[in-house]
Amino acid sequence: MWIHIFFDLISYAAAGYLSWKYFRPSSLIEDDRLRWHYYTVLVAGLILGSVGLSTLNNYLSLAGRVILGKSILGALFGGIVFSEFFKGTMGIKGSTGAYFAPSLAIGIAIGRIGCFLAGMEDYTYGIETTLPWGVDFGDGRLRHPVQLYESIAMFGFFLYAWQCYRRNIGRFERTIFYQFILWYALQRFIWELLKPYESIALGVNLFGWICLMLIGYALVFLYKNKEET
Repeated sequence: MWIHIFFDLISYAAAGYLSWKYFRPSSLIEDDRLRWHYYTVLVAGLILGSVGLSTLNNYLSLAGRVILGKSILGALFGGIVFSEFFKGTMGIKGSTGAYFAPSLAIGIAIGRIGCFLAGMEDYTYGIETTLPWGVDFGDGRLRHPVQLYESIAMFGFFLYAWQCYRRNIGRFERTIFYQFILWYALQRFIWELLKPYESIALGVNLFGWICLMLIGYALVFLYKNKEET
């Protein structure tokens, strides 16, 4: 548990430093009061989505046991739902998440290392595998190290986002958040197929279905952005 918390703190520190030093939040919302209202709604969505959806997944996968959890996927889903509702209500147009994307990517990349080192306790390990890089997390079985798969995928996206920021900041502001959501949801959907969570429909677990919804969201907004440019 403590090693997981340690890596969580490192991920928060790295993400926070990058946001402060390089990727400062966009000034798309110019009104200070409205911007703070937006942040309040966003944080509420992040917390409710993280705890609520993770706890629901635990309930579905652990024979009805109610165990509180937290999930970055749930946090992203909740944050998007709440922020898009707020933006729609207030008539705010465009992407407000661009400058969060690189920090989120590197934070996830670091945090998943903590998940990997936490072993069975974290309940983020994969199903059994015969592949040579299978890992024994403590139960004597070789399993997919899905945490490392995700870590590598998100570190790669961070490098991509960094290059986009340096080459074309206008395009970065318009599209990088939706590209981040698309990439995160795509790779996460694949890893969810390699986890021992309970399926809720068509062989796909709760998180897998959330990934599919986020993929649809990202594609719609990327298409709209393309149409407007």
